[in-house]
Amino acid sequence: MSVDVFSPLLEIRKLRKAFGSFEALRGVSFQLGVGERLAFLGPNGAGKTTLIRCLSGLCRPDGGEMLIHGRSILSHGGRQAIGLVPQEVALYGDLTTVENLRAFGRFYGLTRRRLQLRVDWALQWTGLADRAHHLVGGFSGGMKRRVNLACGVLHRPELLLLDEPTVGVDPQSRQKIFEMLDQLAVEGTAILLTTHHLDEAEQRSDRIVIMDHGNVVADGKIDDLVRNSVGAARMVRVRINRPLKQPILVRHDVDDEQNQFVGETGQQMLSTRIDHVATGLPRLMDQISSSGYLVEDIEIQSPSLHHVFLHLTGHELRDA
Repeated sequence: MSVDVFSPLLEIRKLRKAFGSFEALRGVSFQLGVGERLAFLGPNGAGKTTLIRCLSGLCRPDGGEMLIHGRSILSHGGRQAIGLVPQEVALYGDLTTVENLRAFGRFYGLTRRRLQLRVDWALQWTGLADRAHHLVGGFSGGMKRRVNLACGVLHRPELLLLDEPTVGVDPQSRQKIFEMLDQLAVEGTAILLTTHHLDEAEQRSDRIVIMDHGNVVADGKIDDLVRNSVGAARMVRVRINRPLKQPILVRHDVDDEQNQFVGETGQQMLSTRIDHVATGLPRLMDQISSSGYLVEDIEIQSPSLHHVFLHLTGHELRDA
């Protein structure tokens, strides 16, 4: 997806927010382009939800700027350009799907004719036209999420903020939700979401921002993040037929002048990193064989967003 980085839709400049002595945001800066899908990651307490709350007007930052098309988000026009779908489902359980959509549409100031057109669109977009007159209180978690998402975009916002949009939903519902979001992005809506699912961030976003302790510690496409943090080397794990008598001496790269020892005495599992699998793996296999061992199993693991995240933050994603 081509994004004009010189004319961003959203600009965040040195955003700060503190709650007493706790600094939730410590000068956060980033940009978001038209139709771009941006995933925000970070351990619990990193500042992600505070950022969403500042952007949506639920709390006021202590400093910095939030601009949309170069104008302050705090202006009336800025607010109208934003849609919010919070982590907790915000629907009226004793109203039907249509009644919920109409209520949120009126909240956004849609006129009668436009409101009806958008409600009709939402029913088709969510795949819930056959449940239009059913009470949403009886819906599954995934169906509620879809209705909630539709309520947040009825006014056709240019920027959609999503805080954990797939919490508590089944895999099929997650797939449907991201298909809906992809359609919005194709039509030009910029999407900023926080998620605890690294696979969602890696597969469903154009760019990733990682936060830790209120700061942005990484910003870029997944390939760039991998290359600039953990590197592109593959992790290779080999199980051999009997315990090692001593570590095996291997050279991983033709240009590497340093011989390397692989494995530990008494262990049957060998682990090492290889920069070039096509040349390095055959050398490793040959050395294992010439040392008198048979290979029973082999696993090659490419560096992923998970490795990047742990490298940059030192936390699993759900750590406090």
